[in-house]
Amino acid sequence: MKLLLKKLTLKRFAMLLLAGFVILSAPNLSIANPTFWKFEWSRTDFTKKSVDYSEIMSGGPPKDGIPSIDNPKFTALKNVKGLKDTVPVISLTLNGESKAYPLGILMRHEIVNDRIGGVPVAVTYCPLCNAAIVFDARLDGKILDFGTTGKLRNSDLVMYDRQTESWWQQFLGEGIVGEMTGKVLKVIPSRIEAFGRHKKAHPNGKVLRAAFGNGYGGNPYGGYDSSATPFLYKGPLPNGIPALMRVVAIGDQAWSLALLRQKKRIEFKDTVITWEAGQNSALDTRDISKGKDVGNVVVQRKTPNGLVDAVHDVTFAFTFYAFRPKGKLHHIN
Repeated sequence: MKLLLKKLTLKRFAMLLLAGFVILSAPNLSIANPTFWKFEWSRTDFTKKSVDYSEIMSGGPPKDGIPSIDNPKFTALKNVKGLKDTVPVISLTLNGESKAYPLGILMRHEIVNDRIGGVPVAVTYCPLCNAAIVFDARLDGKILDFGTTGKLRNSDLVMYDRQTESWWQQFLGEGIVGEMTGKVLKVIPSRIEAFGRHKKAHPNGKVLRAAFGNGYGGNPYGGYDSSATPFLYKGPLPNGIPALMRVVAIGDQAWSLALLRQKKRIEFKDTVITWEAGQNSALDTRDISKGKDVGNVVVQRKTPNGLVDAVHDVTFAFTFYAFRPKGKLHHIN
């Protein structure tokens, strides 16, 4: 099993290196070419788009080269072994059902097509943007399931739905190419939190198993969140804040984790954002359980019945700036 994971890690790393080499050494080859794409995407309507094709580049793998998990298997939380309490999971609770999706598994699959609390969902994670977002897979009377295109825009995952083969921007949940252009998926509140916190809050929950073997994955992007610049990104960078500093993004507002770590609690209109230590970075050391402590972020909205979880994303500063250039980024000056 260890040998298999090692081979997969090396394969993924080699693909990323190759993609970077192609883009750096032969810029003309990285230019978007819908005419060429049609050989692989015969069902995609390239006459419909909301973005400039020059913004989309290859991430290295082909269509479905990063395989989504379409028939996820789970283990009862009480039976889970080998998953340390401080490693990050996407924590999702809906209609009384709770599940945890370890980021170590999402690293190699990026999308899990699942059903929770009777609702079809797409659980997504883009490692290059540290963007973990859960979408309601129902739209216009259809249930969509998603795969990876192998393409990136602003270093962010471009997904596709298998029903129309339209392309979707993961960070925005918005159709950008094809029949579904302009459509927007509903985001379901979720958290990236330490497994121990999830376990304490949801003792009867379930945990996603790896598509192969019994492990919960590692980090093939060693040291990525300490890099000065993002990978496969050609857009402008924000001023006064490291490009790969984590930020809590809520609509067109974002707060840096450095600021949140300092204040521990921030209130904005009806939203309460809190920070507490005890979660490993998924993008630091190869062994996620040894990663630096980036803490746990909880974002909730005030209601007459108390606080409820609110939609947000703990992503990188460059990602927020790329997709929300007119947004407000609060950070330590």
